[in-house]
Amino acid sequence: MIAGIIGLLSGFISAMGIGGGTVLIPALVVLLDVSQRQAQSANLLAFLPTAAVALFIHIKNKRVVFYPWLVAGGVLGAVGGALLGTVFSEDLLRRLFGGFLLILGIHEFWKAKPQKKKAE
Repeated sequence: MIAGIIGLLSGFISAMGIGGGTVLIPALVVLLDVSQRQAQSANLLAFLPTAAVALFIHIKNKRVVFYPWLVAGGVLGAVGGALLGTVFSEDLLRRLFGGFLLILGIHEFWKAKPQKKKAE
């Protein structure tokens, strides 16, 4: 039941474009006692259908510009990150992900601009 709720919440957040991994990874680690490495792997697998649908829609709407060097950089970064993930300890992966979430939260906090009230 908990796994289903985690998946539903993560999928909903992914559909909003926020990134379901910010919920999925901590929830799997804390609530289901999954290792950090397994949680990050599950997040990557869960990301594939969302990314495939988004790519299809953007191609259909002619909003995709193909840059081979960007694709090559993404592939190299993905392979490099996967290799580093197998070398790093679970504790280090957990700390790095926590630091990433902290930096992301601080960035979003400072990026947000207060809404001005409209004069009536």
